[in-house]
Amino acid sequence: MSCRSHVQLLRLINQFGPLSRAELIRLSGLSKGAVSMVTAELLAHGLIETRDTVHGGGRPSVRLGIAADSAFFVGISLADRPVMVLGDLHGTILDRHDIDLPDRMEDIGPHVRRLIARVAPDGSIHARRMRGIGLAVSGLVDEQGGICVRSTLTGWENAPLGPLITQACGLPAYVENDANALTVAQYRFGPMREAASFSLVSVGQGIGCGHMFGGELFRGFRGGAGEIAHATAEPGGLPCLCGKRGCLDTVSSLAAISHLATRAGLPGELEQLEQLAAQGNLGAVELLHRSGSALGLMIAQMVQIMDPQRVLVVRQGGELTGLFGRAMRQAAEGNILPQLAPRPEIITCDVMADSWAFGAASVAADRSLFREF
Repeated sequence: MSCRSHVQLLRLINQFGPLSRAELIRLSGLSKGAVSMVTAELLAHGLIETRDTVHGGGRPSVRLGIAADSAFFVGISLADRPVMVLGDLHGTILDRHDIDLPDRMEDIGPHVRRLIARVAPDGSIHARRMRGIGLAVSGLVDEQGGICVRSTLTGWENAPLGPLITQACGLPAYVENDANALTVAQYRFGPMREAASFSLVSVGQGIGCGHMFGGELFRGFRGGAGEIAHATAEPGGLPCLCGKRGCLDTVSSLAAISHLATRAGLPGELEQLEQLAAQGNLGAVELLHRSGSALGLMIAQMVQIMDPQRVLVVRQGGELTGLFGRAMRQAAEGNILPQLAPRPEIITCDVMADSWAFGAASVAADRSLFREF
């Protein structure tokens, strides 16, 4: 039996499970004999486990689910406040640490090895069943080579993070763009696991975006799919760190909103601006409407190009329920082609500070268990 069938059944159980063998036959299209053999092998390897027994009109059937402690993964977010987490196959964060990065990129391997010893000491079940390490990087990456091509935040260029960490730790290390990592986490372990396709937009100090179609990240030819942060939102607008002018990042990111607010003599925090807008402060109203509308228009353009089933807009620190969020939603819904029906569902939600690190762990799980090998 090919590994393709093992991955297919693991994916189905993770996405829709627990599932009986009869349900796996129906969903996978595999024969009864093939499903029986593959599930027996997955049970023998401890990747799945028996759950409840379902009694129907015929023979009782046993549902099969993913075994949470069958594999563990470390995720590291290389953000302005780097975080490391330990995760299991149920999407649970078992441990987390704020961490420092080495002064020299070349020292990343031994540094990560020492960090992992905190959450998976030698001889522990976590160490014995550790399957991989994920790194979420703000910037462009070569996911096949495990290379950080360019990251403005860290200043690294063409950094072979994956190979250096694999050599030092003896475990596969996967490098992914931070928005893509968050997208994988929302699909494998979050609210988007049953979505046929979705686009994720993260609103933070910068704007991030990722696309998941048919269970696969859509990267584009050069890996730049989803870089809406540097799509032009205001032609001839404010200068951007990328060298262009008027990028979405200069209008709709939290850093941009803070900058624009400070220039206007307003407080820089989004919550404070929302309070002022609710009290009728015209400057706050105009700023939030400008920023939210720019993001909404970009989402509308993205929807007409990509046509996702759902759009998930996330923010760390609170849902976008104020004027910014309403302006975003109105601009998006008002600029999507009316004939595009049914329209994609636009969902907003809050995410934890550790979500990007867990996204990195989810990338390690996705690449090591939910892919053909």
